[in-house]
Amino acid sequence: MNNGGIPGKPIKLSEQPGDDIPVAVRDTPDIRRRSRWKPILMGVGLLGLGAIAMGFMLSQPTPAPKTTEESPTPISVDSTTSDNSDASQSETDNILGHLPYEEAPLSELQPITPDGRIKLRTAAAQKFKAMSAAAQAEGILLVPISGFRSVEDQQHLFFDVKAQRGQVTTKRAEVSAPPGYSEHHTGYAIDIGDGRTPATNLSPSFEQTAAFKWLEKNAPRYSFELSFPKDNPQGISYEPWHWCWHPAPAGEASPASA
Repeated sequence: MNNGGIPGKPIKLSEQPGDDIPVAVRDTPDIRRRSRWKPILMGVGLLGLGAIAMGFMLSQPTPAPKTTEESPTPISVDSTTSDNSDASQSETDNILGHLPYEEAPLSELQPITPDGRIKLRTAAAQKFKAMSAAAQAEGILLVPISGFRSVEDQQHLFFDVKAQRGQVTTKRAEVSAPPGYSEHHTGYAIDIGDGRTPATNLSPSFEQTAAFKWLEKNAPRYSFELSFPKDNPQGISYEPWHWCWHPAPAGEASPASA
């Protein structure tokens, strides 16, 4: 139907705007306007964030540089050295129950046997001779078995005999001291036997002999003492034959002179 020829009536347009216009085309002018400002806004925003970050970093306190005193190395070394020193001192003071002894100078030794093989320090040698003479006067024969021993002598006695007997170190230490830890190094210690019962020499059965019973009663008068009695604190096996000369402290009378 053609209405174009009807005068006085305007042509009607669609009441739904944009039905024939794509949305993208309709929004194009707005996007162009925004696209001009978007890079500018992003740049301003980035500059603002950078300024904030820089201000935060500058506001933080600067860490103090480490000094040599804070280094753990000296502390660690000192601590280790101290610990090792303590451990070393403990080992030096006591090895398998035996205490360290210095070796007597050869110039201070005196023979106590006719062949000169067994020796003691001069003062101890004189006291033993006097004690032996007193015992003999009562029919007791005190026989010296071993006196001064060097560290080299003890080396053989401890390690070579240990190997021959197939003993472990701790077992050997119950009856013999390691080198450097024998009381015989001092020149004051002596192993004594009974001349009438030699089978008991260096044996716990020596305590049953007349010689041992005499020593128990009279040895203190000459300043000789049993070094390793039963249940001794060092844990050394009982040695009734092992005696050591202990002089009286300065200013006190010796038991032998009493």
